[in-house]
Amino acid sequence: MFLIELNFMSFFETALTSVLSVLFLLAVSHQLWSLRWHSTRDRGCNLPLPKGSMGWPFFGETLHWLVQGSDFHSSRRERYGNIFKTHLLGKPVIRVTGAENIRKILLGEHSLVSTQWPQSTQIILGSNTLVNSIGDLHRQKRKIMAKVFSHSALESYLHRIQEAVSGEIHAWCRESDCIAVYPSSKAMTFRIAARILLGLSLGDQQFKELAKVFEQLVENLFSLPLDIPFSGLRKGIKARDTLHQYMEEAIKQKISGRDADVCEEDALDYLINSAKENGKTLSMQELKETAIELLFAAFFTTASASSSLILLLLKHPSAIQKIRQELISQGLHKQCQCGLSLDKLKGLHYLDNVVKEVLRLLPPVSGGYRTALQTFELDGCQIPKGWSVMYSIRDTHETAEVYKNAELFDPDRFGPERNEGKIGRFNYIPFGGGVRSCIGKELAQTILKILAIELVGTAKWELATPNFPKMQTVPIVHPVDGLQVFFRFLGSTENDRMSKKA
Repeated sequence: MFLIELNFMSFFETALTSVLSVLFLLAVSHQLWSLRWHSTRDRGCNLPLPKGSMGWPFFGETLHWLVQGSDFHSSRRERYGNIFKTHLLGKPVIRVTGAENIRKILLGEHSLVSTQWPQSTQIILGSNTLVNSIGDLHRQKRKIMAKVFSHSALESYLHRIQEAVSGEIHAWCRESDCIAVYPSSKAMTFRIAARILLGLSLGDQQFKELAKVFEQLVENLFSLPLDIPFSGLRKGIKARDTLHQYMEEAIKQKISGRDADVCEEDALDYLINSAKENGKTLSMQELKETAIELLFAAFFTTASASSSLILLLLKHPSAIQKIRQELISQGLHKQCQCGLSLDKLKGLHYLDNVVKEVLRLLPPVSGGYRTALQTFELDGCQIPKGWSVMYSIRDTHETAEVYKNAELFDPDRFGPERNEGKIGRFNYIPFGGGVRSCIGKELAQTILKILAIELVGTAKWELATPNFPKMQTVPIVHPVDGLQVFFRFLGSTENDRMSKKA
């Protein structure tokens, strides 16, 4: 018995010593990791680094960020303030919130900062994309890309967008069961982007297969930069290579003129012609990477905003009523929408305010990345040269003092009486700002407005679950487990009643 007790005590002491040793090593490694990054501060600057934690060796706080989503940033902002340091996706990062701080970053492109997406994003999207280019190369690419989203180009896309959205809503209304809006909005926006931007004409099954591969690419854009079997980066690269093979065949057909009988120009046509006008011939690699970038810019973010629009209108039926009344007052009731133009869209002021409010409350992208080209000051702290800077769109919208009751959905805040959206230019930045502002923002807003017009003129919809879903924010805003909704056609008598009421 005595020997058993001795053996038990010996085992207990050994286990306790092992646990204490592991905890000690973890504490030491954590401290050394923090000191390692503290030593990179600019010693020529007397300002301190921002407050915050660098997490654990190599992983930093990436796992916390992926698990917590938006709660990660809000909890640290509450603890450390509008500027804090952390370590995400293999890099030291300073997270920045607030209009004045972001103004300095966005207007400091090419002087204080330079665009810097995570390494995984750079690898997967490629070096020939607009988002990964800098300096003169960025200015040249942006000039070429501008024609893709010019007024004349958007006008030519308009009826095709309306046709695609209308067809999708009719399909939703014909379903006998509820619709998962977020997956459905992804399918809709992918078809719109693939047809209008790239000129792809595919069957339903081909669209589904291509969309599935593209979704795998996007889901792994913000993965750890580990190119090992089964890693997120490896999955993203595999998806990219598959898409490149498909795009190369489609581009070859376009260039060879096999689709010459199609008179409608798509964004890829505009891109190729614009490059020629600027004295540049785009290589096949440039065209493939740009095609993927166009899909990325127009697909997932617009799908996110589309589901947010449906969600918020579902929560606020009074806004639906006001949109209907505005459409009827402008002669755009359902029977008269065939003559829709960009000018008529711009005349729908309340609808414009609704779209702005959706993008304020639920901006699809949470922020943007930059790298400090030189050490500079923000809010009494130094931003060291070489560190990554991530500016927060969502947090800035939530904390801007210009918005009264910022947590509420209130499109009238953008109306002429209050005009909260124009009080401080950088309090409202769903599309970024400066020379890096989203070049496709007009296309995105056009799709959202047409979706709203078609919805309120065609359907009524109601939530199919007891409660509204929670919203996930990484990598973009979307409802957790989808947004389950019943769609039904509006009866002709109901449309007539709306017209008389207006």
